[in-house]
Amino acid sequence: MGIEHTEPEVPDDAVGRRVFCGAERATVRYVGPVPPTEGLWLGVEWEEPSRGKHDGSHDGVQYFTCRHATGGSFVRPAKVSFGVDYLTAVRQAYDNDPDKLLSDTVSAMFKKPIQERSFQSLTAALLGDRQVNGPGSDGEIRKTTPNIKWLDMCRSLLSCWEDVSTITGQLEGLEVLQLSYNTLRLPSDSSSLCRSFFSLKVLSLIRCDLTWPQILECAPMWPQLEDLCVEENNITELQRPEGVLQNVTKLNLSRNPLMQETLVNLSALPRLKQLSLSQCGLSVIRFDDAAPGSQTDKFPELREVNLNDNNISEWCVVDELAKLGSLMKLLCRGNRLTSSDGNRKTADQILIAKLGQLVTLNNCQIHHEERRGAELDYIKMFGGEWLKTGGRSQTSDQFTLRHPRYQSLIDKYGAPEEGELKKPKTFALKNQLLKITFLFPDDAERAPIQKTVPASMLVQKVKGLLQRLLKVPVADLKLTYCTPKKLGTEFELDSDTKTLQFYTIEEGDQVLVRWS
Repeated sequence: MGIEHTEPEVPDDAVGRRVFCGAERATVRYVGPVPPTEGLWLGVEWEEPSRGKHDGSHDGVQYFTCRHATGGSFVRPAKVSFGVDYLTAVRQAYDNDPDKLLSDTVSAMFKKPIQERSFQSLTAALLGDRQVNGPGSDGEIRKTTPNIKWLDMCRSLLSCWEDVSTITGQLEGLEVLQLSYNTLRLPSDSSSLCRSFFSLKVLSLIRCDLTWPQILECAPMWPQLEDLCVEENNITELQRPEGVLQNVTKLNLSRNPLMQETLVNLSALPRLKQLSLSQCGLSVIRFDDAAPGSQTDKFPELREVNLNDNNISEWCVVDELAKLGSLMKLLCRGNRLTSSDGNRKTADQILIAKLGQLVTLNNCQIHHEERRGAELDYIKMFGGEWLKTGGRSQTSDQFTLRHPRYQSLIDKYGAPEEGELKKPKTFALKNQLLKITFLFPDDAERAPIQKTVPASMLVQKVKGLLQRLLKVPVADLKLTYCTPKKLGTEFELDSDTKTLQFYTIEEGDQVLVRWS
């Protein structure tokens, strides 16, 4: 710790306030001397714990405490910024450029010219990364920006929900609030702040270090909320939202380590239509109130579900999803659902056949002929097993459990004939071999290389093959692939421990090889 002779003034209420220091945010936990050095120090707890050096102690003295052993540091006051109030941030953002265009994500209805030194007509304030620390003078926000409907204060220096409510309480028409990447102290009485968020419809709280009970504790503040995004927080167990969030139609819980057995508690949200659960570590989903082939009473309005990049490997999970009577759109990429032949297209056909009500799979509309083909193929694929277990006369309970929709497909199309049954292909090496073309977009003189490799080959092994061919270190290689099905789009092979099959690479796809 070095000595600085000039010390700026530190606010009287510095402890507990968030500050900006060296491109990172922290909360001040201590203000005072740290012997044997001279001068004033701020003890801060970093929001990114790896940024710190200790737990708030120095030379055996505990000056403050941190949640993480390396979450604390001592910094000089001159190194930190305590931020600016809301109106100062607005002026900094818009005063020098009155005709500044708003972000593409903001609806055109919010784009209006700003009169000279007047913000009366401003309907969207994009103040992300502007270091907003509070409301400023009483009542000035209501006078200066009364028509704000969209407010972005992501990555601010706000410290508590009371400060947020003092700002939003002066914006009576506020409908969209983005507060992601903020760590805010919980309110002592959430219900008392509800008038400050009365018109709020959309709220984003990505990476705000919140648990689900804390979100439910805050929820009385948002009585009209319809769209809640709480990606990448500390959400594990999901308690039932009793009496709160009852107007929510869209909920994003992606990138949280959820306890999958508690998912059903979200059925207490009666209007829920869209649910995002990508990257949540899910492997099982169950609706025990409904028998196979019947509909659950849970989630009666749920139409869209995002299950991308989970650990789903069992087809019984898809059978459980079929119990959702209103489900129309499903995202299910990046899981481990495979067919006996290891073909991604076959797996998609099984998904379509099992989910008869589905309209869109992985953002692709399911057309009538595609559905009919998938259902007929499904009948043929499992017809032999169906006949062995008794056929129409006495289908076994075990078969019905594995294929709840099979009998209804037989009723729709008729029973399969012996001669048209598809014999399952074993998942052998010969059925997994892929002919792939390797391209080198940054090396125009290098000719494409064509190789036949197993679909089960790890990306790490592919890089090893390329290392031998190109004499380039594995660590320098970056791989993407493109497919004729989506021309012009590159998909990154971002995990060395995943297989080519995991990324749904098929015969004829091209792998693009770059290196640093």
